[in-house]
Amino acid sequence: MNNSKNPSQHYLALTGLIALGAIIRFWHLDLKPLWLDEVLTALLSLGNRYEDVPLEVVFPASTLQHLFTLKSSVSCPEIAHAVATQSTHPPLFFCLMHQWLNWLEPLAQPLSWKLRSLPAILGVIAITLIYILNRLVFSRSAGLMGAAVMAVSPFAVYLSQEARHYTLPMVFIILALLGLIQIQKSLSSQQLPHPIIWLLWGVANTIGCYIHYFFFLAFIAQLLTLTGLMFWRRRMLPRGSWIAVILVVIGVAVSYLPWLPVMLGSFGRSETGWLPKPTILAPVYQTFAGWLSMVIALPVENQPFWVQVLSVLLTVGFGTWVAMQAWVGFKQLRKQSSTHVATLTLLGFILGVLLQFVAIIYLLGKDITVAPRYNFVYYPAICALLGASFAWSDKGNHRNSLKTFSLFIVGLSCVFVVSNLVFLKPFHPQKVAQDILFEPSIPVMMVMGYNNFQDVALGLSFALAINQQNLRIPENTTETSFAFFHRKLGYEPVWQNLSKLPALTIPRLNLWVVAPGLRRKDYPPQLTIAQTGCILNSKRYERIGIPYQLYQCGLASRL
Repeated sequence: MNNSKNPSQHYLALTGLIALGAIIRFWHLDLKPLWLDEVLTALLSLGNRYEDVPLEVVFPASTLQHLFTLKSSVSCPEIAHAVATQSTHPPLFFCLMHQWLNWLEPLAQPLSWKLRSLPAILGVIAITLIYILNRLVFSRSAGLMGAAVMAVSPFAVYLSQEARHYTLPMVFIILALLGLIQIQKSLSSQQLPHPIIWLLWGVANTIGCYIHYFFFLAFIAQLLTLTGLMFWRRRMLPRGSWIAVILVVIGVAVSYLPWLPVMLGSFGRSETGWLPKPTILAPVYQTFAGWLSMVIALPVENQPFWVQVLSVLLTVGFGTWVAMQAWVGFKQLRKQSSTHVATLTLLGFILGVLLQFVAIIYLLGKDITVAPRYNFVYYPAICALLGASFAWSDKGNHRNSLKTFSLFIVGLSCVFVVSNLVFLKPFHPQKVAQDILFEPSIPVMMVMGYNNFQDVALGLSFALAINQQNLRIPENTTETSFAFFHRKLGYEPVWQNLSKLPALTIPRLNLWVVAPGLRRKDYPPQLTIAQTGCILNSKRYERIGIPYQLYQCGLASRL
């Protein structure tokens, strides 16, 4: 990528990287089923509320079509109110997604494609912004290398194919980092940055805080980095530097006052209780695994043992080689006067976020490292530093074979991501649907015991996957129905609700009971639907995060 003397070749390479990133992100965009979090995105962004989901009743598969249909007349304030009362997130992403779905309404694409297309486009925008960041603060070759890292990073591709608010805050984190580095450079030159730079930096952080609460970690990390470097060079600062920082902080805080009570009310809600308490070492190796996924991702889940071993060895080896190459360039970046400030700023930002992660994990008892997606907070800074470090260590032709091999591994990782072989959707809705529809000629009823709406959303993800698999079989006319019954007082009320259902009008039924928190031995051997008996099939107990058990209703002689 050493084409700084040939502008046309440079911009051709940039165009190729952006195009490559777009192709990867839109490839198999609707292959994976919507999972729990994406179902929540869909409901709120379509203009629905949680109470629109039919509970305590049996409903047919056709109800899903109505439930997941866009309500174009719903306004952003209405969506924001629904988010404030029924979610634990800021409203901006959901309003933007609602408008996006309105624009895409005429397209004959599946809902999963429409929902994920916005994050995919934002992921492509992030490629361009990383190029701009690295070009302005490092060099043109560093810009191209940063764009290349973002374009083919399996972690970035994974986030871009999630119908969630991860690529949007990444875009604003990059913008905020660009402003932060410009501020640092000006202060290092003993010049007060232009007021427009301060303003844009504050605006980028304000908008980001309205997208995702974790953006506050990015803002705090920026402040820690800025104030730390300012204190280090306190005798060289131009007059008014500290006042400018304080004004930006006040501006961001005041602009967030309308949503602050909602954010404070979100703390402690049941929806946040899924994060486990940390052990001593688990967050450490999970963090390293998250870092490795930024450059390589090979199949491990649901693979034969020999494939798992080979994947782990290759991942660790390749990750070590990438770290060594990056370290060579990083040392040069730190020594050069033209890149010293930007390097320290990005490094300080990464360390600031990681320190807050440590506090959340070990002081608050929330192990956020179990979800590598949260690394989006500092990933743009790592991407920028990797790109710049690779550009500075890119010397000679003796490494060409290794570079070719590395590009092959990273490209292969992206293929695995989009092909649903790595970064598998939690709870595997597609696998659950295949298990439940193992006898396509027999009608199916899926009943789920729920404790909160997270459980309902999980059940809806299964229902959508089941319905999608049914639609793939044109000649399939089998009836499929669903029901959600509250289990706050245990599962006995669920069994009673089943017995009160209307009598079956069909001779046979496969009843699947999805029961979060229920042990296998606690499933009753028999259930009743009206006057019809249902017998537990001991060979059809499944568990993928939560258990689901088959009962066969009707013709008992076949059991």
